Amino acid sequence: MSITVELVTGRGRDWWPRPGRVFAAHRSHTFAQLAEAIDLAFGRWDLAHLRMFVLPDGSQASWSAWRDGPAFPDTRDGRTTRLDVVPVGGAVAYVFDLGADWTHLCRIRRATPDTPAAPPSERPCPYRGWGVLPDQYGRQHAEDPAEPSTVRGSSALLSDLPPILPSWGTRS
Repeated sequence: MSITVELVTGRGRDWWPRPGRVFAAHRSHTFAQLAEAIDLAFGRWDLAHLRMFVLPDGSQASWSAWRDGPAFPDTRDGRTTRLDVVPVGGAVAYVFDLGADWTHLCRIRRATPDTPAAPPSERPCPYRGWGVLPDQYGRQHAEDPAEPSTVRGSSALLSDLPPILPSWGTRS
């Protein structure tokens, strides 16, 4: 399968044009494996943050604090929940760092002849990308301090998205 991932929001702003990456993945990969691949491909280096996927039916997959029970009640364990729970043509939202709210739209597509092989024994792999990736903490230079996140209001830039998250898509 092929998964197109676009960065939608983060650190209080909507990203447009949306930077993105396309991943080769296997249906038996887990959501935790996909998250790790996304975080690496989007240049994240401080990985000590909560993260989760929101599936098309509204359920969530996370792997935060599973040792003592889930960090989010009624979530699926993302370390064992496989990507094949989402049909080809479906979409999920990935949220990294629930404070800075880095949200991503992940569209699941059928592999094409130019999609590299994605063996189940390896993690999903990016093979195409575009756009400028923002720094995780809003820094432009090495000596810059981390900028605080700002609160974002509703945006017309989110109306084209499937209504997986509350601020996405159009609602009647």
